[in-house]
Amino acid sequence: MSLVKVRRLHAVVGVVALAVITAGLTTPAAGEPAPAAASEPGAGIEVLPDLPEPGVAQFVPGRSNVVEPVAAPARDMERLSSERASGSYTCPGFGTIDDPNPLANLYRDVFTWGSFAPYRVGNGSGNINWRANPYNNPSWYMWLHSLRWLGQGVIAASLGDRTAMDRVATVIRDWVNDNPYSWHGDIGAYEATRYRTNVIICTRQAILSGLGATSLPSKYAWIDPVLREHAKFLVNHWSGAWNHGTEESLALFGVGCTVNRTDYKQLAQERLAAGITTSIDKQGSTNEQSTAYAQFNYALWGRVSEVLRQCGGNPGSTIDQRRALMAVWLATATTSLGRLHQIGDSELIKTYPYAGTPMEYAATLGQSGPRPPRRVGVYDAGYIFGRTGWGQTRPFRGESTYSIRYGPARAVHGHSDHMAVTYTARGRDILIDSGHAGYQNDAWRAWARSPFAHGTLTVPTATDRAAATRMNRHVLEPMSDFFEFSDNPATGVYRTRGVLFLRDPDLIVTLDQGSSSKAQQYQTMWHLPSDQTATIYSRSTVVAQAPGDSTKTILFQIPYRQSLPRGAALVKRGQTSPIQGWHYPTIFTRKAAPTVQFVRSGTSAYILSFVVPIRTSGSVKYTTGWSGSTFVVNLDVGGVKTSIGVTAGGSLVRRS
Repeated sequence: MSLVKVRRLHAVVGVVALAVITAGLTTPAAGEPAPAAASEPGAGIEVLPDLPEPGVAQFVPGRSNVVEPVAAPARDMERLSSERASGSYTCPGFGTIDDPNPLANLYRDVFTWGSFAPYRVGNGSGNINWRANPYNNPSWYMWLHSLRWLGQGVIAASLGDRTAMDRVATVIRDWVNDNPYSWHGDIGAYEATRYRTNVIICTRQAILSGLGATSLPSKYAWIDPVLREHAKFLVNHWSGAWNHGTEESLALFGVGCTVNRTDYKQLAQERLAAGITTSIDKQGSTNEQSTAYAQFNYALWGRVSEVLRQCGGNPGSTIDQRRALMAVWLATATTSLGRLHQIGDSELIKTYPYAGTPMEYAATLGQSGPRPPRRVGVYDAGYIFGRTGWGQTRPFRGESTYSIRYGPARAVHGHSDHMAVTYTARGRDILIDSGHAGYQNDAWRAWARSPFAHGTLTVPTATDRAAATRMNRHVLEPMSDFFEFSDNPATGVYRTRGVLFLRDPDLIVTLDQGSSSKAQQYQTMWHLPSDQTATIYSRSTVVAQAPGDSTKTILFQIPYRQSLPRGAALVKRGQTSPIQGWHYPTIFTRKAAPTVQFVRSGTSAYILSFVVPIRTSGSVKYTTGWSGSTFVVNLDVGGVKTSIGVTAGGSLVRRS
């Protein structure tokens, strides 16, 4: 049977509100059972739109993370509303997991997720092998246990399809019978609890709708005890102040609303009040160290407000205030191409144009919405997002945009990316992050999270400490921005990076300084887009360009306090031993991409790098000299002249 879902979105000042799903049933396909007609078919259930869940995988095998709240809770939302004690809980949907799992597959016990081939997980009668994991992928396994793949069956059941209703109920009951409480022995079942809880709530609603009933018939009386069992688990296990904990609290609130348990709703609201102020800080930053998860949390906390209002909760004002700050954060984190800088466990995604927010302006490339209030955002949580402008004096896509990471040690969805730079200019990506390799514990994920997958100064022979990084100073000028950072990335190793971004001509200058107690190799990494080919011209210079493109990138290093050794410039692409030169635009897509390395060896290193995007026919010329204690580089970039100074204290300054 085919099922067409039509979703109507209602925008409420950037908050995605309810979506009503109406389903049209067509003639069954060959081999599919025809649905049994309901005696009193319902009109279907309301289903909320899918949230932008990053990478459709939020699971790291072997552990369940708990993120303790570190900020004071939101005092304006700790108690339930006294004005409305009851209400309704709308089915929150199935997070796109149901999309590739039509009714035909449900009737054959076939489960599909991601890029993996469909797999028959049962005997064709709803008896499922819940230990199946044919692809040895933790996310595939967790989504099997989420039961979200039953979504199309749930919707059909809500319209009176008795065959779908029976099959969905059979599979859920089979899960309950084969997975006795409390699921501690199975991390996949454990992690999927918040999703599974909602699917069971949706199924309960679908049965009432499909049968035209106001209470569960005795045949389905087992559902409410199962919901209370799931609520018991959620009461005893809270993942804290991040998206897992937020979703757990929403599911617990949903059970409370469904089975009329005020204690469940009260505890859920207290946890949400404790989580919001850590999940989104006073500057609007996410605590998850990922741009994609920031956008997800923006949507998720909007849903929290709606859910609380529907069933006697009290969202207060803190959620709206923090989301407004995050909307500015996300707009500032948007590149000139309308995408979020790819940071942490983030796929390459577009910024969502939430109406009436600065995100609308950024996502629509300045065509609509309020312009963000700042050109550069410097955030204490460890993010810097900047640009040459917002498209006021040149086309939006013609602006240059950049990101830098620093701040607290790696956590949650973060990578070892401190001091790393991403950059767009001339309407294209110039410097990229290597992306998000997924959650399986293998060499690819380890590399993608390591310093070697990011545009920073690395030490290949040292063990990464994932340490905190200080921002020592920064200076913002109309035509240039300067930042300096320092940290201790490995035992006995110290590094400092100064970064100077220029406008007219648009380019980047970095000064990397490393020191260690014993001789090491130091590598400044520049990761380039996969469509480009990088060619070494000398030990100082590499040129990268995509076939037929109007832009090339010239990367070069100038001797500063050290001569350039043989092999000072290297290019790696598609290398597997060791892994280097790749990009993950999605967790299912890995592309070979050039990585430029500027290399030194010894107990200290000084690497002065220039990254210059320029028209294909353009060239870069420079001369060097000294002005007192300042090292001066005079540049001619395609006919535009400028002068850069490196002061005795290591500052990078634009002189002209």
